Amino acid sequence: METLESELTCPICLELFEDPLLLPCAHSLCFNCAHRILVSHCSTSKPLESISAFQCPTCRYVITLNHRGLEGLKRNVTLQNIIDRFQKASISSPNSPTESRRLQPPQRPYTATISGTIAGTIGGGGGGTSGSSARSSPATSSHSHPHANHTNHANHANHTNANHSPAVVAKMDPRISCQFCEQDPPREAVKTCVTCEVSYCDRCLRATHPNKKPFTSHRLVEPVLDTHLRGLTCLEHENEKVNMYCLVDDQLICALCKLVGRHREHQVSSLTERFDKLKAYQVSPGRVSDAVMEASKTSAAQTLENNLTNLVKRNSELENQMAKLIQICQQVEVNTAMHEAKLVEECDELVEIIRQRKQVIAVKIKESKVMKLRKLAQQIANCRQCLERSSALITQAEQSLKENDHARFLQTARNVAERVAMATTSSQVLIPDVNLNEAFDNFALDFSREKKILEGLDYLTAPTPPSIRDELCTASHDTITVHWTSEDEFSVTSYELQYTIYTGQTNFISLYNSADSWMIVPNIKQNHYTVHGLQSGTRYIFFVKAINQAGSRNSEPARLKTNSQPFKLDPKTAHKKLRLSNDCLTMEKDESSLKKSHTPERFSSTGSYGAAGNVFIDSGCHYWEVLLGASTWYAIGVAYKSAPKNEWSGKNSSSWVFSRCNNNFMVRHDGKEMLVEASLQLRRLGVLLDYDNNSLSFHDAMNSQHIHTFEVSFLLPVVPSFMIWNKSVMILSGLPVPDFVDGLASDLQEQQQQQMGLCRQESPYLTGLKSCH
Repeated sequence: METLESELTCPICLELFEDPLLLPCAHSLCFNCAHRILVSHCSTSKPLESISAFQCPTCRYVITLNHRGLEGLKRNVTLQNIIDRFQKASISSPNSPTESRRLQPPQRPYTATISGTIAGTIGGGGGGTSGSSARSSPATSSHSHPHANHTNHANHANHTNANHSPAVVAKMDPRISCQFCEQDPPREAVKTCVTCEVSYCDRCLRATHPNKKPFTSHRLVEPVLDTHLRGLTCLEHENEKVNMYCLVDDQLICALCKLVGRHREHQVSSLTERFDKLKAYQVSPGRVSDAVMEASKTSAAQTLENNLTNLVKRNSELENQMAKLIQICQQVEVNTAMHEAKLVEECDELVEIIRQRKQVIAVKIKESKVMKLRKLAQQIANCRQCLERSSALITQAEQSLKENDHARFLQTARNVAERVAMATTSSQVLIPDVNLNEAFDNFALDFSREKKILEGLDYLTAPTPPSIRDELCTASHDTITVHWTSEDEFSVTSYELQYTIYTGQTNFISLYNSADSWMIVPNIKQNHYTVHGLQSGTRYIFFVKAINQAGSRNSEPARLKTNSQPFKLDPKTAHKKLRLSNDCLTMEKDESSLKKSHTPERFSSTGSYGAAGNVFIDSGCHYWEVLLGASTWYAIGVAYKSAPKNEWSGKNSSSWVFSRCNNNFMVRHDGKEMLVEASLQLRRLGVLLDYDNNSLSFHDAMNSQHIHTFEVSFLLPVVPSFMIWNKSVMILSGLPVPDFVDGLASDLQEQQQQQMGLCRQESPYLTGLKSCH
């Protein structure tokens, strides 16, 4: 009880919640305590009505109030009901720590256990009537009743038989009136007698139900409506109460249904028996009893139990989801406020830049104006000076022409004529040129480009996910070039390429979260990148991340594969009667071949005309082809380095080969041989070594047909092995795996397993092979 009481205690007053408010953060708070918090923020300049928010004392979440203030928050009525029931249980227990507390809220019937309801209510709140209506009735406790013994007896009867009464599950209506009072209006009912089916006030109850037989057997409950008290009626027989349960049809019936109705031949049970049986399978939220599950024998109980389990699980998921949503809402608020502040800051900076540029351009215009006006004033002064000289000369010339005295005219005419001629000749120099550019009409303020940029102002979002173009990607045995495209390349600042070895895991999200295994190439500016130093014949997973200032987004994963490991024939391993080409890609049987020095790795025995590749493979998936030409006797496969060089490949446990001897095709390992079907026209043999998946398969590369697959648990690195007894063969290595080989892999998996089962048994195999010498 003490632990339960702590869950029902207000974090401010440290008392049981009184008129609890349900805050948006899912915590609760007393109405008076919330009011005291608002009052503590008041001041002369900030009245109570102006306070629009406060912090939750439990989680510090900011609670925003509307124009109604605290009245705009929901009451946690369900929590109040829990407290009412808890207080009632505390008083009935003599050792309860809350026995001495005075009960103020009324007692209300409740439909679930206290602990079960707390688990689903305190965190998420409840609904129902308002908190004020929930507290409108006076408390009905044994401490305030004038006849305590009678009331305790009634309460005892109520607790003993409440589980058998359908009325207990009804909520008390605070306006239920006494049905026995003669006064008008009648007093408020304090108890309802289930036996009498009548609600009584305190005075009428003491008058009609003295503490003696037969009234002590009456069941008294909290006041309930008549509709809850009188029970359910039969659907088929009007005004008949249901009092039986049909086990065949799983429905409530009345006595007439059993006697004369369609249920007369059905097996029935009493309501009490059926109630007890189903009630035994009800479990408190949060757990399911294993003993109850084992004891369950009826389909209805199993269904109820399963539904309860699923409901509890779903409630838990909903609570977690709600908590996440609340957290996201809070984060949205924080991020929105941050972005709004950033918007104001950025726009203010733009306005400041425009203001500064306006001042700079205005100063330039004024300076240009002063300079141009100064030049124009100088030109005007020059023009005025020239005009004055010309006017004086004109006046003098006119006076000379008016002279009638021949001697005086001749004396001045020559001088005047020379001056006029000189002035006329130099008129172009004397008259200054007018520069039209000085009018300031060839300057313009064109901000159309800047206006378009400003009109396109918007908040930046993370770029759309790029798309890896598989058809453009290329690979070699140790490199892969990845190509991708992006719909909004101009908004991308850079790309980041991430890759790791593909392990066959289909859950790419969990694979991506295992960051330790990923290689990262940052700050890529183009839409392609070549990764070097990769393992040959290995599948990789690639992601491309497009990045800008707003964030980043990943592409869908792409699976790309490096080509097979290229190799050549190793001359140090070639039999002395084999001749290798200069590029070490062709081997030919030649009896006249020059003698070669003996080395431990050289094929040496008579009949073991073989050579090995110059690589050892210990990982990846590798494919190579052998051009067989006209050869009809060969053995091609792989072997460990320790495989004997003095016997045929496949005769030991360290080698696996596909072989042809004239018209017979077979596979051989550990001295066991098995005939396989292949075309006599086989000219190009494909070999697929999937070291990581423990398989070695052979294919007719020209006809795209599968021949055979070995399922091998490789323990050591292997080397390609080749043997011929006539003609020549040529090797093509470092090839990508053909599509038909990848497509056949899944279809042939079951067949390969069956063939491997045959390979592990001696009976299906030919124990000998005719000598082909």
